[in-house]
Amino acid sequence: MSEEKTTPTATRRQVSSARAFADAHGTPVRAVVEPIGRSGARVVLVGKDGALGDVVVPSVETGTALIDAVDDLEKSDWDSDTVGAAAIGPGHRRRMGRSLLRG
Repeated sequence: MSEEKTTPTATRRQVSSARAFADAHGTPVRAVVEPIGRSGARVVLVGKDGALGDVVVPSVETGTALIDAVDDLEKSDWDSDTVGAAAIGPGHRRRMGRSLLRG
């Protein structure tokens, strides 16, 4: 019995979430797919205004499919341009710091 491989696709909810982020934070949106172990992958979104967002998907392949499904997303890496485009404000830094203190 042969195994058929299916092409991963993003769900309507994932696509809707990415589009809503693009509408709220300007386009083009840089999208970086990061594996997060057994949980799948995280598509980190960096809006034109520097805002950060993310969409969690079941695999790296699904993350790539999400980027392909949304015209306003541009596949990116954590290069200097993408890092420089992200605006991490003091509120975000405080939240990150609290999580480190709990550990």
